Amino acid sequence: MNTDDFAEWSARAAQWGAEYRATLRDHPVRPRLAPGQTYRAIPAHPPETPEAMEQIFADFEGIIAPGMTHWQHPRFFAYFPANAAPVSVVAEYLVSAMAAQCMLWQTSPAATELETRMMEWLRDAIGLPDTFEGVIQDSASSATLAAVLVMRERALGWTGNTAGLRAGPQLRIYCSDQVHTSVDRAIWISGIGADNLVKIPSTGPRHSMDAAALDAAIRADIAAGLKPAGVIGCTGGTSIGGCDDLTAVIRVAKAHDLYTHIDAAWAGSAMICPEFRTLWAGVEGADSVVFNPHKWLGAQFDCSAHFLRTPSDLVRTLAIQPEYLKTHGADGIINYSEWSVPLGRRFRALKLWFLLRAHGLDGLREMIRNHVRWSVALCEKLRATDGIEIVTEPMLSLFTFRPTGADDATTQALIEAINADGRIYLTQTRVDGALVIRFQAGAFDMQAEDAEVAYDVICELARQQGA
Repeated sequence: MNTDDFAEWSARAAQWGAEYRATLRDHPVRPRLAPGQTYRAIPAHPPETPEAMEQIFADFEGIIAPGMTHWQHPRFFAYFPANAAPVSVVAEYLVSAMAAQCMLWQTSPAATELETRMMEWLRDAIGLPDTFEGVIQDSASSATLAAVLVMRERALGWTGNTAGLRAGPQLRIYCSDQVHTSVDRAIWISGIGADNLVKIPSTGPRHSMDAAALDAAIRADIAAGLKPAGVIGCTGGTSIGGCDDLTAVIRVAKAHDLYTHIDAAWAGSAMICPEFRTLWAGVEGADSVVFNPHKWLGAQFDCSAHFLRTPSDLVRTLAIQPEYLKTHGADGIINYSEWSVPLGRRFRALKLWFLLRAHGLDGLREMIRNHVRWSVALCEKLRATDGIEIVTEPMLSLFTFRPTGADDATTQALIEAINADGRIYLTQTRVDGALVIRFQAGAFDMQAEDAEVAYDVICELARQQGA
């Protein structure tokens, strides 16, 4: 592909993207195709000779695009959002064109320094004190793994990376039963082991970790000769939006000199609205915090904001400096590869810069407040509808429901009918062992009428099921 061809096809791809976004409401949120359909449409072997871009692009439009779930659809109410505001997509075009490897300051100075400034902007926007410094990770999963590795090293006197775990005490990590499974995976990968992740029951209307039970579990482990290493708190758990009482949890952790990490992957974006910060009151006492601007804020995936009170602990855990990675002749620089598990790093800060400037914090606050308001209004309409019961109350823009008195089979049948219909997309979870349906509002281009469509679809299909 020569320069002229590159310009032509770049423009065509951008035009396709604009038309795609403009017509999303015309498509079912989830594709209607059988497993294996796309696979069978692709030749079994790669071509031996070059193929024309016209044919490649035509196959993209005819084979790939029809098989995609439309995560940017305004009626995507499943999982949590993975928003990509158009302005962040434009920034990603530029990042892709430059194709820079941003692992060290010297490999892309502007990328490093913009990242530092963007993390300061985000820190201030969500109300964290300036005692925190930040790094952009690929996902909250990576940030949580990094935090668990710091917990491990700190508890072992910084010997785990050299001596391994066999010679040390049995480590214990504590969290609520509402945390994301990325916590479990971090425990696996760190070598601590699933049997040493202690899940404390959640209680109360916010489904919070029981701080007294946490303290008792830590004391019992110490008495048994085990070594507590850290506590992972939660703000806006994936299942039903559980929020720990961070003041109480961090107080217990500090009493036992344990490292605390707060997972606010989804809900952290809402903290740009001061009125929602009561959900994580006390967060300023944590050792590290993570949230994903690529969820609710509008930055295209991947972009996870990881804040640390003492970054030197993370660097001590992860940094390795062979001669070929050293930067000579420059003082006071940051090499963010020393703050991350991967060595290679994409230029993730540019889309944040474009996003925050193009929309401003006020514009992003309005979007989040609208999502919360529309979700709460939908919850109340469903509550007043015969045949539907609310199971968990709205936590920001997330709540759960099911057919009144339904067993799992009836609830599963309803969600399958909703998703097969295609007008909206929902997912399920379990509450007290029973299957329920999750609703969360968060699509960047959602409007009030999309919540009305959700109400109509849910009621229409629930009535059909009852009939």
